[in-house]
Amino acid sequence: MTPDPRLTAIHEALVEYFGVPKVREPWDPLTQLIYSMIASRTKTEDADGVMRELRRTYTTWDELRDAPLGEVERAIAGVTFAEVKAPRVKAILMQITARVGELTLDFLAKYRTDKIREWLEQFEGVGPQVSAAVVNFSALRRRALCVDANHLRVAQRLGLTARADAGLTEERLMRVIPESWDAVKLDEHHALVKRLAQTVCTFAEPRCGECPLRTGCPYGTRQLEGRD
Repeated sequence: MTPDPRLTAIHEALVEYFGVPKVREPWDPLTQLIYSMIASRTKTEDADGVMRELRRTYTTWDELRDAPLGEVERAIAGVTFAEVKAPRVKAILMQITARVGELTLDFLAKYRTDKIREWLEQFEGVGPQVSAAVVNFSALRRRALCVDANHLRVAQRLGLTARADAGLTEERLMRVIPESWDAVKLDEHHALVKRLAQTVCTFAEPRCGECPLRTGCPYGTRQLEGRD
C-alpha cells in the first residue's frame, strides 16, 4: 500500500513538540519479554522501578524462574494485576527452559521476524503488543510497531484506525508506514505517541487545546467544538 503522509506529519509534529526521544539501549530478548509482560497497563515509571528492583534482587532470570510464586508476586507488586502477571511470567520462564534447554531467547535472532512473533505468541499472556515490543525494542531490532493501550487510543482518535484491537491496528498501520522507517525509527515513533497519550491525549481528561496534533484530529475537533 501507499504510505500515508499523515504518519510522517504526525511524527514530525511530535518531534517538534517533545524533541527527539533518547535512543534506547536494547536489552536481550528475554529481559525485554519479562519487562513487557509486567509493564502492561502500568505507568512507565512504575514498571521501570519494578524492573530495577527485579534486577537487583535476582542475579539471573533463572533465579526469578525458580523463586516461589508468592515471592515473585511481592517482587512485582508495584505493577497492575501483579497477581495475574506473576504466575504467567514464572510459567513462561519455565516453558522456555523446557523447550530450549536453557533460559534464553538469544536463538531467536536467526529466525524471520514473523516466525519470532509466532513463537512468542504461543505463550499465555504474550499477544501482538508484547511480541512487537520484544522484536522491536530488544537487541533483535526488527521492524514492528508496538501498539499498546496508549498508542491505540491516539490512533483511534486521529482516525488512523477504526475500533480494533492492538494486533489489527498494528497490521493496518504497518501497511501505510513509510518503508524507509527502520526498527529504530519505529521505536522512536512509538515513544512519541505514547508520551503524547500519557501527557496530553489522556484517557479521562484529554487536553485537546494543547495538542500538537489537534489540527485534523476528528476527536479533538469534536471536543473543542463541544466547549463553544
